[in-house]
Amino acid sequence: MCYPTPQELGLAARALADEHPGEVRLRQAGTSRAGQPIWVLSVAATAAAGADHPDGTHGPAPADHAAGPGGADRAERADGDAGSPDPAHRPDGADGPDRSDRPGGGGGRNVLVVAGAHANEPVGGATALSLARRLLRDPAPRAGCGWHFLLCADPDGADLHRTPRPYSLLDYHRYFFRPPGPEQPEWAPSLLPADRLPPETLALLALIDELRPVLQVSLHATDLGGSWVQLTRDIPGLAEPFAKSAADLRIPVENGASDAAGWPSPGPGIFVIPEPGSEAAGAFHPEDTRLSTWYHAHRYDGTTAIVEVPMWASDLVDDPAPHPDPRGALRMLAGRLTADAALVAEARDRARSRDRPGPDAHEDPAAAPLLRAVDWTLALIPRIAVEWTGPGAPAEATAAYIASIDAFGRRLSLRAAAMLLRVLRAEGHPAAPGLDRLVTGWCEEFAARFGARWIPVATQVEHQSRTVLAAYARLVAAGRPTGRV
Repeated sequence: MCYPTPQELGLAARALADEHPGEVRLRQAGTSRAGQPIWVLSVAATAAAGADHPDGTHGPAPADHAAGPGGADRAERADGDAGSPDPAHRPDGADGPDRSDRPGGGGGRNVLVVAGAHANEPVGGATALSLARRLLRDPAPRAGCGWHFLLCADPDGADLHRTPRPYSLLDYHRYFFRPPGPEQPEWAPSLLPADRLPPETLALLALIDELRPVLQVSLHATDLGGSWVQLTRDIPGLAEPFAKSAADLRIPVENGASDAAGWPSPGPGIFVIPEPGSEAAGAFHPEDTRLSTWYHAHRYDGTTAIVEVPMWASDLVDDPAPHPDPRGALRMLAGRLTADAALVAEARDRARSRDRPGPDAHEDPAAAPLLRAVDWTLALIPRIAVEWTGPGAPAEATAAYIASIDAFGRRLSLRAAAMLLRVLRAEGHPAAPGLDRLVTGWCEEFAARFGARWIPVATQVEHQSRTVLAAYARLVAAGRPTGRV
């Protein structure tokens, strides 16, 4: 099993909709900056036991009523108009969204699953398709709930990161791309004013406004480490099925994820983003999270879960033993990160000083976005190094947390170097061979230090799928609102 491209996702989704015309619909929710379609695949809700339909009938929901977003009239948009409905438009002229034709019918729930928000994390699209097929085989989670899959939130970025089945960390980084924060669909609202949001973000926000999901799940991945879940609100009981799935599939649970340092943790690998002003809020950056699309679902009493799964596993990230000297380790890691970034910055300066490419080079259309990403990453690194060595550095920490920080620092400088190398290679730049050796050595050291073990794509997909279904089941069991407001 390989990671599918955006084009392959669209073709597979189209085939699924053709095979199940009464239950599955494919439509275009928007258009990327480069003009690519942003596809949404919807699997119909079925009637909850004993439910009556608005037309007075009883039993399974009619296909044109529960098939998905906007009813039968919107299904035609999969082949035509890519426009998005205005969530603020009301047919009766009143302010606010119209909720009378909410997908799934009166009182129904919706779940929105977002894949491909980060271009370098391609497993999400495969998981979305797998979940859609699973829901057709076993429709129990569809009782009173429509399921909607944004197949690739950033198709332009995904086209620039080419790695269908990497056989090593070096292979993964050969064609690596991760856009700068302001160009990432989920993060853009935290970094840009509303009038400068990219179309991918606008499509996602409009979809949340339309569906008002009780649960939004964002599917993410890490190159090397373990699995963990971030929650905008706690989902009681999720830790148990999450841990069981990870154990069954031999995926380590990341107990000290650097993304969630100091956050409340109701169970191993489960982290709840803290409220501002709480004791844990010191590790929380509101400009990075609370203005993101993750929190847009809160307008409708929804909850967002971010499910991370590793491509390569490392048992170092689930070691709960106390680290003997966290602050000393963080100082060492900050020094290494600064030194590594300086090597990349030197190569970047050499690239700037070269007026023209070599005689055998060709112009690479990916150069501009790659260099924007390199510059953004290099500008971020000094702030991170200061944070690791500042007064807020923890005096006590687990070995897992220090390992997670170690991995995070390695991947920052490695990603910047790998993206710069793509540009220099295409130009035939004389600095390319030296940077190639640096990237190769860093990849080998990273894999060796963490004992990297490849997780098959099918296993990554299975773990994410189980976690998504468990999150929804536990949310319903907890009696959370339907998402309607």
